[in-house]
Amino acid sequence: NQTAFYRQASFIEGSGTGRKSAWVVNFHRKMLYFIYTIIYIIALIFFLPFEYMKREKNNRLSWLRERTGKPLEPENTINKPCLWVHAVSVGEVVSAVAFIQRINSAFPDIRLIVSTVTDTGRKVAKERLGHIARIVYIPFDIPFCIRNAISSYKPSLFLIMETELWPNIIREFKCRGVPVLIINGRISERSFNGYKKAKFFIKDVLQIIDKFCMQNELYAERIIQIGAPSEKIFIAGNFKFDSRPPNSVPDWTKLLHGRVIVAGSTHHPEEEIILNAYIKLKEKFSSITLILAPRHPERFAEVEELVSKKNLRYIKRSDLPTQFLSKIENKVVILDVIGELASVYGACDIAIIGGSFIKHGGQNPLEPAYWSKGIVCGPSMENFPFIEEFYRENAALFTTPENLFDCLFKLLKTPDEITSMGRRAREIYDKNSGAIERTFGVVKNYLN
Repeated sequence: NQTAFYRQASFIEGSGTGRKSAWVVNFHRKMLYFIYTIIYIIALIFFLPFEYMKREKNNRLSWLRERTGKPLEPENTINKPCLWVHAVSVGEVVSAVAFIQRINSAFPDIRLIVSTVTDTGRKVAKERLGHIARIVYIPFDIPFCIRNAISSYKPSLFLIMETELWPNIIREFKCRGVPVLIINGRISERSFNGYKKAKFFIKDVLQIIDKFCMQNELYAERIIQIGAPSEKIFIAGNFKFDSRPPNSVPDWTKLLHGRVIVAGSTHHPEEEIILNAYIKLKEKFSSITLILAPRHPERFAEVEELVSKKNLRYIKRSDLPTQFLSKIENKVVILDVIGELASVYGACDIAIIGGSFIKHGGQNPLEPAYWSKGIVCGPSMENFPFIEEFYRENAALFTTPENLFDCLFKLLKTPDEITSMGRRAREIYDKNSGAIERTFGVVKNYLN
């Protein structure tokens, strides 16, 4: 298998009358992977104790075993074909849910494995996919760990959500004859610039991937520029347009009264910016509630302290409904739970998109679009280039941190405009759906 892999992946470079022989190129390739692996191991030695200790005690052994490719619970049905989907964290898991359900409905006999890197991604995967898939941590990007995992799970097909490029993982799967596909592929501008610096290595990794199902033309062009073969590119669309939040809002949101703003997936120091605008809005409107949803769970306490220092009345979602049974108004609600934001958007008037008021690239604006809500974004939305269509169609508004209060004030004074914005946002959402079915059409050829 390895010999066949090297024949498939090898290429002969040359100019003028001289050409490097295939064995020289393969030697250079092996050296690049060797150097990368050594650097990875050195970094792992440094970070491993911290990563191990930050896990809950009852999860540490399972985490370490799965990351070294030796799970505590072996597979019992290895005679069945296996599809492995890797989704690094919460966002990728949420995007993959509907696609994985589509695979399961069409091929119910196929074993499904979903791997993540983060604990929060694993938790969401277990909640949403645990009944149909085995949820594991991805092995470390070290050859023997990956070989252990392949031996443990015996996958028939490996799918990578978005563009999580682990060189050794991709190489080891291909060495063992397992097709590797990128699905819902995207490359942010930051990742693109980083990959270009390592193109001499990344190009070789991309050459051995079987298919790239990219979200749009921009991402397709970027991945071609860093080495992906153009004949392997397929424009499938964005899974996020097919993701459907729960059909109903959480019960506790029925306690909300008056105007409601949700600030979703916020990062430091965006909470400061949003809270300052909220304080001014409270002076203009008699009943207004802010739901603040930090992106990372480890910041819940930090955000609570910030709200407290501003002398704002607040309540934590984790305390509802046991400690608060009357209506909620003129308060800050700190959404300190995981996996509920997508449905909470259904209870708001305006959604503020976190990660867009700092140089982060923004968070997903499609969840409030699904609920037909007014959408307000900051200046940094590079991770979601489709937002330009929302701006053009007046289905979302762009503002700056300095003008956030003015933007929100004008919208809240014109509720009809909020309704119209939300309707246009939902129209764009519906128009761009279908990516999951197009990607499924590609993947099923490998499953068949």
